[in-house]
Amino acid sequence: MDNRIQEITLLLLYLTGWEEDSRKNPGEKLFRSWKGYPFKVLNELAEGNFIIQNRNSKSVVFSPAGKSKAEELKKKYL
Repeated sequence: MDNRIQEITLLLLYLTGWEEDSRKNPGEKLFRSWKGYPFKVLNELAEGNFIIQNRNSKSVVFSPAGKSKAEELKKKYL
């Protein structure tokens, strides 16, 4: 798939995301976003270790690398 689609999707996930406390690890913060994008692109972002998705959840969690990449893309595109 076109790399620009992955970049823009990651950026949109980041821009519409929020930070919350981890339910599994108290004191840990997670950056989360809704899965409102094509699953093919989300799967590719997960394979690239940018996001973590759970099949039973309607949201994804950013990996540290994904959040860092999204912040770079924000500077690139905005």
